[in-house]
Amino acid sequence: MAKAAKTYNWGTGRRKNAVARVRLTPGQGVITINNKDIEDYFGLETLKLVVRQPLVEAGVADKFDVFCDVKGGGISGQAGAIRHGIARALVDTDSETYRAVLKKAGFLTRDSRMKERKKYGLKKARKASQFSKR
Repeated sequence: MAKAAKTYNWGTGRRKNAVARVRLTPGQGVITINNKDIEDYFGLETLKLVVRQPLVEAGVADKFDVFCDVKGGGISGQAGAIRHGIARALVDTDSETYRAVLKKAGFLTRDSRMKERKKYGLKKARKASQFSKR
């Protein structure tokens, strides 16, 4: 039995608490997130722009279909995670063509900023109750 040709590429993206599993397949540029169209999933135009950035930067916005499963975090973190995942999947398709462009734009770098943990004795991570001498 012959082994089927691999017609898709995976990329995992992370941002804050959001994790996105992204699959790129050759197509017309359709972006599907959690079985919804990008227009239905993200209300803000800026978030749709963030998701499309790696495809536009690489010049392949209408050559790949994107299927994402994303969970955790808020909508902004999810958009950043999808962007990271798309960039990684593009590098997986053709490293020498896309890697330099995406690396220069900063899409391959994991944004390591996370929410700081709450400390005991404080109300939040750094917020303390107001000091009073008497």
